Amino acid sequence: MSGFVTKPEPVQVPGLVHLHTGKVRDLYRTESGELVMVASDRTSAYDWVLPNEIPDKGRILTQLSLWWFERIADLVPNHVISTEVPAGAPADWKGRTLVCRSLDMVPVECVARGYLAGSGLEEYRASRTVCGIALPEGLDDGSELPAPIYTPALKAEVGEHDENVSYEETARRVGADLAAQLRQLTLAVYSRARDIARDRGIILADTKFEFGLLDGELVIGDEVLTPDSSRFWPADQWEPGHAQPSFDKQIIRDWLTSPASGWDRKSEQPPPQLPAEVVEKVRSKYVEAYELITGLSWA
Repeated sequence: MSGFVTKPEPVQVPGLVHLHTGKVRDLYRTESGELVMVASDRTSAYDWVLPNEIPDKGRILTQLSLWWFERIADLVPNHVISTEVPAGAPADWKGRTLVCRSLDMVPVECVARGYLAGSGLEEYRASRTVCGIALPEGLDDGSELPAPIYTPALKAEVGEHDENVSYEETARRVGADLAAQLRQLTLAVYSRARDIARDRGIILADTKFEFGLLDGELVIGDEVLTPDSSRFWPADQWEPGHAQPSFDKQIIRDWLTSPASGWDRKSEQPPPQLPAEVVEKVRSKYVEAYELITGLSWA
C-alpha cells in the first residue's frame, strides 16, 4: 500500500473546477477551458506523499520551470499562458500557479539519461542494459554514458511505480512517427539543459519530460528541469563509484531508510513525519539549486 499519508482537501475557488490532486500539484479548469496548475509544497518518496511539506518548494519549482521554459523555447513550445493568479484564489497561490493551454497529453514519460544512476544503474548491473539499450562494460554508479540515451516510461497513478518500457513499446502505443519525435525532442532538450547546467558547475545526470499535442504540434508541459524531475549533482564533487551528492530529495530517502526513522519501507505502514532539520536541509538544497542554475537570489 502507498499513496497519500493524508490526502489534502482541494481548495474551492469560484469559477474553477477541481480536476485532480497529484503528488505535488493540484489541477483545475477555468470556465473558458484553460488549465490551472498549482504547485504545492508537498513532497513524496518511495511512492508515498509524505505528511510534511517543504516550505517554498512549490514556488521554487514553478519559478525554475519558467526559467528553463525560456531557454528551450526555440526547441519546443510550452503550455504556459500566464502566471496570473485567478480571481478569488488564495493569496498563497502567487508564484506557484501556471495558467496553461489544455493539451492532449502523450501517455509516455520521456526520460533522458546522461549518467548511470537510479533504476538505470540497477538494470545495468543485472544485464548491462538500460531499458533494453546495451551499454559497454565497466560503468559504475555515477558514470557518464558514452552518449545520452532516451529511456521512456509509462506514467503510473499516485502510489504506483512508473514503468520503464522500450522505445519499441512506445512506438507501438503512440505510433512510430510520434515516438521518433518524442525521442528527438527529449534528447535535444536534455543536451541543451546539460550544457547550460554544466556551465554553472552542475551535472544534469538525468531528467524526465511530459509532452502533449496541441493542433498536431508537440508541446512540453508540466514542470521541467527541476530537482523533482531531474538528478542534479555538483560537478566539483562528481566521482563515479558511489552515490553522488545531489540537489534533490535524496536526503529524504536516506533518512527514511535509516534506523533513525524506524520505518520499514517494505511494510504497509505509512512513513513518519520528517524531523525539522531534514525539512530545512531539503529546502536549502532546493534554494541552492535554483540560485546556482539561474544566477538569481531566492530571497
